[in-house]
Amino acid sequence: MLFRSSQRQRLLPGRLRRVAVPNSAASTMNRELHIIGFQVGRETYGVPITSLHEIVRVPEITPVPDAPAHMEGVINLRGKIVSVIDLRKRLGQKDIAPSKRNRILVVEHDGRLCGLMVDSASEVLKIPAGDIQPSTAVFQESGQNCVTGLGRFRGRLIVLLDMARLLEFSGVQPRSAAGVDGSPSSATELPAADSQANAASAPGRNS
Repeated sequence: MLFRSSQRQRLLPGRLRRVAVPNSAASTMNRELHIIGFQVGRETYGVPITSLHEIVRVPEITPVPDAPAHMEGVINLRGKIVSVIDLRKRLGQKDIAPSKRNRILVVEHDGRLCGLMVDSASEVLKIPAGDIQPSTAVFQESGQNCVTGLGRFRGRLIVLLDMARLLEFSGVQPRSAAGVDGSPSSATELPAADSQANAASAPGRNS
């Protein structure tokens, strides 16, 4: 049975009539950004949950000679060599002693895996689209051009990071080309001078 708009209004309770909004506005209000939140220093950051591969405790990290200061080294993740970026150094935070709460966020971008070492990882945060603001000039001037916006979540600000910019300016060049078997490689591209040496020294890999 079809109702005209005037009939539908009479059927709605008075309280619901007052808050009724057009479908387009309602869909915008209902959109949420799902991110994984983590701490670096006193700030809470977030990356899209779709880019997260897994979260692991900090294992033994093998240093890479002549790598940038924020490149902590590489880890062997079940037979895959993954570069690890220290986000404290990458974001200009003061260096502190390692803690048991430290975690490595293994993220995937453009078919590559990369590890982001953080002070601690929290939970999945759902931020409404209306609570997200564009990045301010302060982050651009401080060299944090990987910041795409700020989200409000339960009274605190979440700094949202752009994975492409974060990895690009960290010296990690994602490769979109397919591997030998036609599928994209899962490990992050290492500096050319050291990739073969580190791959050969990784445990559990046979020549």
